[in-house]
Amino acid sequence: MKADVVLINGEVITVDQKNTVVEAVGVKDNRIIVVGSNQEVKNFIGEETDIIDLQGKTILPGFIDSHIHLILYGVNQLAVSCKAEHMDSIESLLDNLRKKALKTPKGEWIRAWGFNETVVKEKRYPTIAELDAISTEHPIIVSRTCNHISVVNSKALEIAQIHENTPDPNGGVIEKNQEGRLTGRLIEAAHMVMNEVASYTGSELMKAVKIASDHFIAAGITSIHEAGGYGSESYRLLQQAVMSKDIRVRIYAMIGALNNSHEFVNKMVEAGVVTGTGDERFKVGPAKLFIDGSSTGPTIATREPYSSDSDNFGILYYNEEEIYEVLGEAHKKGYQITVHAQGDKAIEMYLNCIEKALKDSPRRNHRHRIEHAGVSSPDLQERMKKLQVIPIPNPPFPYEFGEIYVQHYGERVNYMYAVRDFIDSGIMAAGGSDAPVTDYNPLLGIHVAVNRKSQSGMKIGDNQSISVMEAIKLYTWNGAYASFDEEIKGSIEVGKLADLVILNDSILRINPNQIKDLKVETTIIDGEIIYQREKLSKI
Repeated sequence: MKADVVLINGEVITVDQKNTVVEAVGVKDNRIIVVGSNQEVKNFIGEETDIIDLQGKTILPGFIDSHIHLILYGVNQLAVSCKAEHMDSIESLLDNLRKKALKTPKGEWIRAWGFNETVVKEKRYPTIAELDAISTEHPIIVSRTCNHISVVNSKALEIAQIHENTPDPNGGVIEKNQEGRLTGRLIEAAHMVMNEVASYTGSELMKAVKIASDHFIAAGITSIHEAGGYGSESYRLLQQAVMSKDIRVRIYAMIGALNNSHEFVNKMVEAGVVTGTGDERFKVGPAKLFIDGSSTGPTIATREPYSSDSDNFGILYYNEEEIYEVLGEAHKKGYQITVHAQGDKAIEMYLNCIEKALKDSPRRNHRHRIEHAGVSSPDLQERMKKLQVIPIPNPPFPYEFGEIYVQHYGERVNYMYAVRDFIDSGIMAAGGSDAPVTDYNPLLGIHVAVNRKSQSGMKIGDNQSISVMEAIKLYTWNGAYASFDEEIKGSIEVGKLADLVILNDSILRINPNQIKDLKVETTIIDGEIIYQREKLSKI
């Protein structure tokens, strides 16, 4: 058998069980047919074979982001970005919203995303009065970077039918001032309700998912574990966009929703569409509940109070019995299950549910997960190992939010996103960006997993630093394992899908402090080059 293409003279990091590094790889159709030395691969070269000289550059398995929100990232690209360099103040935010209002028909939504009150000059949220001064004819929503909190204007509250006598939803807060007047700030479940009210049109969503897919592919991401959006509508849209090839990344789609996640899970369990249904391009993933809040909000549910507030233990969406009622049933019916759990209280509650579920309905190889697993103290790590639970930490979080973590959680940062501990304890863990909460670039995630420093250079729980090869595995083979796909992807081995990423330099020889500066040169999915920053050198 002759290859369609061979890539030689490279640093081929296979991520096989021995972490073998070789020189070359050959591809036929959508599969890898040879991996080895230049000499071994030459035997697969025919008259029609394209020969590409990697010139010492790194080639990796396609990156797998095990927790990302494709739809949410995509729609954010249609809105005002608070993460743009010039957006350093409330004043600049309001100015950009005014400009957006001038271009937006009356009655249509004006949206901004990525706001972070800790980095703007004023160190506060915009007020409802400031948003009303921009427009009372457009509904306006400014979402915080964590996407668990927002500030809206009076028109948005009117459309959502939220008034001063509206009760707080379970797991959320409709903020009021001392006089009992609405401030416009919506926290957790209250924000999730508003998110649904401010949803996008079908044509906007289709445009958004294509943008997101293209951006992810340019970063070398070939597979994602989609962490949920707007429930059944999002699920339908993802499948349609995959079929039409507007989405080119492979999707393992969690059964989850930002608002009332239990309702969507119950519907899917009742319908009988079980984890693993699908194909190599789109598969049904785990049943997922949101059970606590944001690590930067801060609204995560903790066993001890926040270091910044002795009266604050965070927010819970469900109690333990409610979690078990939904996910215990999903487990019994054969689903992989997972939760959004950031705080140690939330993690403990979920582990209690898994323990009960396995006792009531024993199952091998369940691969139940914990999304984020933020504050993973040693006792919780022991239970994760015993229960064979897969945590999905977010390596890039300390880079953008590290100082916030130190402020709110103190010494607990030493076991936040505890990848070093997971590896040393034999706990399988996979890496996810949680974009659009933070940067989706896997090379940044690998960089932070290795260095554990914030953007300013502060060490953030650097006892959790791991090696470059370990960090690469988080974003490749481990991600494949977390979706039951390790037999077909996650490593460069004969017979696996030809999903490959070529970097512009050697990731093993570069200074570890410069990993984030590496660039993806080429992304290959199913043996087809679908992104090229620069043309490859052919022989």
